[in-house]
Amino acid sequence: MSAQLIKGVEVSAAIREKIAAELVALKEKTGKVPGLAVILVGNDPASKAYVANKEKTSKALGINSVVQCVAAETTQDELLRMIEALNNDDDIHGILVQLPLPKHIEEKAVIDAISVDKDVDGFHPINVGNLMIGEDCFIPCTPHGCLKMLEYIGFDLRGKNAVVVGRSNIVGKPVALLLMQKHATVTICHSRTADLGAVCREADVLVVAVGQPEMIIGDMIKPGAIVIDVGINRVNDKLVGDVHFESAAEKASHITPVPGGVGPMTITMLMFNTMEAFKRKHNIK
Repeated sequence: MSAQLIKGVEVSAAIREKIAAELVALKEKTGKVPGLAVILVGNDPASKAYVANKEKTSKALGINSVVQCVAAETTQDELLRMIEALNNDDDIHGILVQLPLPKHIEEKAVIDAISVDKDVDGFHPINVGNLMIGEDCFIPCTPHGCLKMLEYIGFDLRGKNAVVVGRSNIVGKPVALLLMQKHATVTICHSRTADLGAVCREADVLVVAVGQPEMIIGDMIKPGAIVIDVGINRVNDKLVGDVHFESAAEKASHITPVPGGVGPMTITMLMFNTMEAFKRKHNIK
């Protein structure tokens, strides 16, 4: 079996086209556009590239992008004051502080400081809690993107076995909740899971977000399964996922490539959340 690719660029393009059209209509209705503020602390090259991509995508869709770059030496109090100013800015509808942060800044304090109504990353404890109980909230972008990819290929999760490898707050836990909301039976695996391969082989849908290059190999995959590889790792100047692509593609029915798979979806769903924040601000259903 040779798996069909679920191309994030293709799925993203379809979603962004809908977002762009809705933003035009929203501007005609309100005379305004959504505003997204991104704070970058320090000069990490990967973070700078990611922020630049967000800015480019925002402008292409018609979202006002505000990027604030500050030195790595910026204190936590200074950063929190910047967030508070953005919380009070009526032209800003979404706030994102690029992670990771310098070690002297507490990540939780920063996430907690962002207004829940502008938390377009979906990391604020209130949004996390609402996701847990199935209430309206901003859904974390990468997990949301994973679900949109499954929707794009028309896969019905009801009654299916889903296995998530990885239990991070950013991907593993929220994607498991989203899969359960779609009526899948979900197992979460991690570094202490006994016989990981046996568990993975039960999966109709396998989502891998463990941060270990090519950890999941073809022998761990059920024939015909759908594989969503969230990982991105640099090995010998080459980008690879958490799944060994070549061997997995021989077993799976569908698989996301790395790069070009889940990655583009994260920024697309950030744009979606920013638009949703704008609609909430203006009481537009």
